[in-house]
Amino acid sequence: MIALGSDHGGYGLKQHIRDYLDSHGLDYRDFGCMDESNCDYPVYAKAAAESVASGQCEKGIVICTTGIGISIAANKVCGIRCALCTDPLMAEMCRRHNDANMLALGAGIVGPNLAERIVEAFLTTEFEGGRHARRVGLITEMEH
Repeated sequence: MIALGSDHGGYGLKQHIRDYLDSHGLDYRDFGCMDESNCDYPVYAKAAAESVASGQCEKGIVICTTGIGISIAANKVCGIRCALCTDPLMAEMCRRHNDANMLALGAGIVGPNLAERIVEAFLTTEFEGGRHARRVGLITEMEH
């Protein structure tokens, strides 16, 4: 299960990502927002991130206009490693080396076609472990 969240600036791209997930038979839960009315991204980042941190959802995708604010907000939730990615290589590497469990996208930065490729890389790349596991462990220790 994939957690989704956006503010009004990311709503349109989130809808596109929903269609992409549907077309690939991937389950998701949409934590909002539900239209383009002005809203506050931390509310939706927190809801999506808490579902990932609790294990209710395996991974999460959050979207605002730049991806910056919503990624900062998601990373405030203990257990979240949310990476703002603007290309598929970043998405691949955040999974391979950092075991990122959430992806942030900027709807004003990446278009729908590029976003699909970024999401695909994020969802299909496995964590390498090894020396990277030690580093992720050091990050986790910083949360306590």
